Order: sequence, then structure tokens, then C-alpha cells
Amino acid sequence: MAGIYIHIPFCRKACHYCNFHFSTSLQKAPEVLKSIEKEMEIRSEELKEEINTVYFGGGTPSLIESEAIASMLNQAKKYFKIAPDAEITLEANPDDINIQKAKSWKSIGINRFSLGIQSFADENLQWMNRAHNAVQSFAAIDTIRNVGFENFSIDLIYGTPGQTKEGWIKDVETALKLNIPHLSCYALTVEEKTALHTLIQKGEKQEVNQDEQAERFNVLMELTAEAEYHHYEISNLALPGFESKHNSSYWEGISYIGFGPSAHSYDGKKRKWNIANNIKYVEAIAKQILPLEEETLSQNDKLNEYTMTSIRRSKGIEKNRLIQLGGESRLPEIQKMIQPYLESNKVVEDEKGWRLTNEGKFYADGIAAALFILD
Repeated sequence: MAGIYIHIPFCRKACHYCNFHFSTSLQKAPEVLKSIEKEMEIRSEELKEEINTVYFGGGTPSLIESEAIASMLNQAKKYFKIAPDAEITLEANPDDINIQKAKSWKSIGINRFSLGIQSFADENLQWMNRAHNAVQSFAAIDTIRNVGFENFSIDLIYGTPGQTKEGWIKDVETALKLNIPHLSCYALTVEEKTALHTLIQKGEKQEVNQDEQAERFNVLMELTAEAEYHHYEISNLALPGFESKHNSSYWEGISYIGFGPSAHSYDGKKRKWNIANNIKYVEAIAKQILPLEEETLSQNDKLNEYTMTSIRRSKGIEKNRLIQLGGESRLPEIQKMIQPYLESNKVVEDEKGWRLTNEGKFYADGIAAALFILD
């Protein structure tokens, strides 16, 4: 069981908050896409397991012609063992979706979408510098459903300055009324080297209010629980059976291989990542050189990564999994470190392991960091 990630590093417009690798110029797109196919050939011996998920991320893969997506998917099938029932996801923005494109994507094998809705309120979209509007969001959802897509997710962002509690409630309730099968809901974070960070530093944008974000997160938990969504990871909620297989495989520590500029790979022992530069990536691949760096994970690295990802999941930290990762001797140490969070009702324990309470979910990253084992 393994996964493939394909990074399409192009966007129509630069969202102020985004820190992913992308370009708003499509001039080099043909060379980059062909280089991704060539990289698959070069690395064809790297992963021999059956591939259960393929994910086209970015950037904005929906900007690219469906023929190019089909070509990359066919190349992946040529060099890797793609399962017949593999989950194949395409990230898409609402303004790229029309009936012809949706039919074309379905015909080439895409069976799941991740839609960058972010908000159903135009004022929030304008604040984020998004390229679409709310009308296009509703139209995109209708279109993919009319074409026959049942498995899809939408992204929503909360905690943007100016977003009211009532506005966030309306966003969530809109998604629930639409019976969206999967929700990925993220608190706005201000990353360095983003346009948003610069604008805040200049005083042209308000700073994020973390207390308001905590309130919005609580609203999210309450409303989705009433609607019987499975809150299976801090930022991800799904109706039964619609959990993301691809993202879940990341959190399970399953092997995956990433193609394209800035794409990451993991084989259980090493992490690798490609250069985040389109031109240098193309030049290296043309010379049959893999433009990547790698690191070998120590036992403590593996334990810490498992702690960081699993504490965010409804499954929590499983003691058996820690033992499998070689952490049996560390269990007493972890038990001692987690005790304060048990006493403050942020974590609960059972025979399987430890899980966050709803209150603890507000502190997930801090709790994970406190449980890290240092070399």
C-alpha cells in the first residue's frame, strides 16, 4: 500500500496567505509537466508497492488541460502499480470548473475532488485575494455532482480578520445544508515570506486573533457533531466513508512518492524533497539528475513524527504503534510527559493509548511538541 503525489506548481492568482511553491506564469508549464513525466520514468524502481492513492496537488492542477493530467496519470500507470480502485484526487478551484472539464476529468479517471472554496462570503474571498466568488463556488459544486462525482471535499478557512462568528456559522451551515461529504477546515495561519505576512508587518492587514480562532473552531466542532460528521483529524471532517484515503496514509506513515518541483517523498526510512524552483527542476531532469535532498530519520524522528500526526487524529496515539516504532522503552517517559494533560482533561487514556478531548484539540500542536523525544 502506497501513494503518489504530483505537484502542479501553477496558479491563476497568488492568495495572500499561501506559502506553497507555485508560479502565476504558465509560460514554463509544458516543460514542467513533461519533466514530471520524465521524473516518473527515472524513479520507476523506487516504489514497487501497489499504489492506492494518487493526488494531484499544487498550486492549482485544475488550471492544466485535462489532456496533460491524463498524460501524467497514464505515465504513472505505466511505471507504477496503480490499484484498479485507487482514490485519484484533483485539487481544483471553483473558477476553473465547467461541465466540459468535469466530464473530461471523470473520463480520464479522476474520482475525487478537493475544492478550494475557502468561504461562501465574497468579502472573505476578496480579503484572501482569491480568484473566484461565491456564485462560482455553488456552481462548481452543482457541476461536479451533475457529472456524477459523489466523493469530494471542500476547504474552508476560519479566523480571518473581519470574519464574524455569525459569518463563520453561515459558512459551516451552508456546507452542511449542501451535504458536502468531506470538509477540510483550517485556521488562518500567517507564514513568513507570504504576502499576508508582509501586509501585516506594514500595518495594511489586521493581525490574526487566536481567541477568535478558538471560538470559531468550537463552533465547527459543535455544528459538525450535530450533523454526524466524523472529526477524524483536527482539520478534517467527513461523513461516514468519505475520509481522505490519501491524507490518512500520510498520517499512518505509509510510503509515498512525490513528483514535481518541491514535492516530498517518504519510504519509511528517508524523506526526500525536490528543489522548489521550476527552471532548475526542468534543467536537472533534462540531464537525468534528480534535483532532490534527503534525510534519514532516526528512531526518535519516527517516534516524534508519529506523535505529531497521531495526536491530531481521532485514533490518537496508539501504544502498540509506538512499540512497533521501537519506542517500547520510551513508554514510561511518554506516560510521564502526558500526565499533566490527563490531569487537565486535555487528553484521555484507555487501554489502546491516548486521545485529545475536545478541549485538548485547541492545544494539539503544543501537546505534540511537549511529547517530543530529544536525541
